[in-house]
Amino acid sequence: MMGRFTFKLPDIGEGIAEAEIVAWHVAIGDMVEEDQPLADMMTDKATVEMTAPVAGKVVEIAGAVGDMIPIGSVLAVFETEGEAAAEGTEAEAPHVEVAPNEAAQVVKPDPVPEPEPVAVPAPVVATSEAEASASPTAKVLASPAVRERARALGIDLTQVKAAQSDRVRHADLDAFLTYHQGYRPAGGRRADEAVKVIGMRRRIAENMAASKRHIPHFTYVEEFDVTKLEELRGDLNATRGDRPKLTMLPLLIVAICKALPEFPMINARYDDEAGVVTRHGSVHLGMATQTEAGLMVPVIRDAQDRNVWQLATEIRRLADAARSGKAKSEELSGSTLTLTSLGPLGGIATTPVINRPEVAILGPNKVVERPVIRDGEIAVAKLMNFSISCDHRVVDGWDAASFVQAIKRLVETPALLFVD
Repeated sequence: MMGRFTFKLPDIGEGIAEAEIVAWHVAIGDMVEEDQPLADMMTDKATVEMTAPVAGKVVEIAGAVGDMIPIGSVLAVFETEGEAAAEGTEAEAPHVEVAPNEAAQVVKPDPVPEPEPVAVPAPVVATSEAEASASPTAKVLASPAVRERARALGIDLTQVKAAQSDRVRHADLDAFLTYHQGYRPAGGRRADEAVKVIGMRRRIAENMAASKRHIPHFTYVEEFDVTKLEELRGDLNATRGDRPKLTMLPLLIVAICKALPEFPMINARYDDEAGVVTRHGSVHLGMATQTEAGLMVPVIRDAQDRNVWQLATEIRRLADAARSGKAKSEELSGSTLTLTSLGPLGGIATTPVINRPEVAILGPNKVVERPVIRDGEIAVAKLMNFSISCDHRVVDGWDAASFVQAIKRLVETPALLFVD
């Protein structure tokens, strides 16, 4: 005797009213086992893997990738062995993890038409040893839809890095195309394609639009002479032992934290609905980090209490966690000021967008060697432009410029970084 089990989306986070479907791991008609991955649901801070509460056949699913599903609404319906089952309203809330690649494959559930390709979670292997040896791509784990899309785009799947386990997903193809913008398949042009804005990409789009819509930005840029700072960095790295190699960022963070106490309006968050600005005593510094899923901002807690080596260790740890999808939700929230750096890409200057509800964001640019005049003589110096964007409702231009000048003094006289 067959029954039906209705699985409703449980409460997956305090205060969460709805969640976005960012990946289906099953399709209508699939047979599933209990606890088998069912779908990935994304909230404002984390991606939650939902698992099947019962074994059976999937007969209904809530919608397509990108759809928003209210808490308590039907996520999936299963046909089960035995008598009809009660609705799954008491399902245990799943374990929460931040996924490295929320923009996962798109499902096309019948009978709703979707422009995105179908993604089937089961791995595909070569049909024979001869086929596997003849085609290296056949050894790559990927769904038929991913393989079909890769062929249409002329992408060699062996060149695509899988963000989750060893399976290449649609999101991995998206990441490949993002980081290989000049990529062209051999023997032809890359085909046009429409990519649905979902998951992390949607969150980034919404947050940036809200920031620009609500915050009157202004940007101030100053040039720093980092010649002495780079010499100091070289000396520290030469004697670092088993400590991580220092980049410019830990030294800049020390300078920022030493300058901030005189400019409390910079290290603040503005609740514009309540009309309250909170000036924070501790510096919880957000580090804008590019991942295959998009931009994430892991947070260095109490940055003002860490030395350069501790900062270097924490920067590496948080960046690795964000890029591998192992960052915890609390490590991705609560920043009071954000630092964004393009690293070797650098650029002459940046006009970064504020990470709302913060009121400022800092942007160091690329270090370049240029001739300068010192005491009437031409010398070669290492120079770097430093940008700050501020919320003009909270921070005046004079304050922003004075803050950057205070950082400049510390950076150009680096001995001051280690003086209390």
